[in-house]
Amino acid sequence: MGKVIILLGPPGAGKGTQAKKISEKYGIPHVSTGDMLREAVRNKTELGLKAKAAMDSGKLVSDDIVLGIVKERLSRSDCKKGCMLDGFPRNVSQAESLKEILGERYNEVVALLVDVDENILIKRLTGRRNCLKCGAIYNIYFSPPKVENKCDKCGGELIQRDDDKEEVVKSRLEVYKESTLPLIEYYRNEGKLKIVDGSQEPNLVFEKVVQLLGL
Repeated sequence: MGKVIILLGPPGAGKGTQAKKISEKYGIPHVSTGDMLREAVRNKTELGLKAKAAMDSGKLVSDDIVLGIVKERLSRSDCKKGCMLDGFPRNVSQAESLKEILGERYNEVVALLVDVDENILIKRLTGRRNCLKCGAIYNIYFSPPKVENKCDKCGGELIQRDDDKEEVVKSRLEVYKESTLPLIEYYRNEGKLKIVDGSQEPNLVFEKVVQLLGL
């Protein structure tokens, strides 16, 4: 019996960075819903074929398919002592279904919210610039290049991705609020919610995560 950590937080909060640190330090897998779906499709499993049919027709993959894929992934040996779930559950209904699955296998479930002020999130996301040549990433607010729009490493042109533009970022944050805020309340009422301030430097955030989770 192990511990399951459910990662919650808005786009740009740094969940991926913290997940990587937790996974490396404690040897538990970072289970991303997107990765699981892609793997199931690639392996042409029964659920993967159903998911592919939904995605190919532009529909959302239904809860029962996603739950089946999650259940299969959690049954593997590398999840015996625990795992981190990223991107699932996305709503309270999925959380209730997940509770039944986890209750069969794990003795502790924690929802970890990486919380960041919206103004900081907008700067983190809209300020990102990617080098077209070498892929280096900068932020015009927090880690700007020495020369505007030029990569320090290779001199390549820096661009802003379409999904980092302000109107897209604000839309993504609105979707997050609508879907995830009820989930935060759900885990708060369950007594499973832990909150860490994600606006700090990543190593400081990780120190707090370790304290909160008692890992």
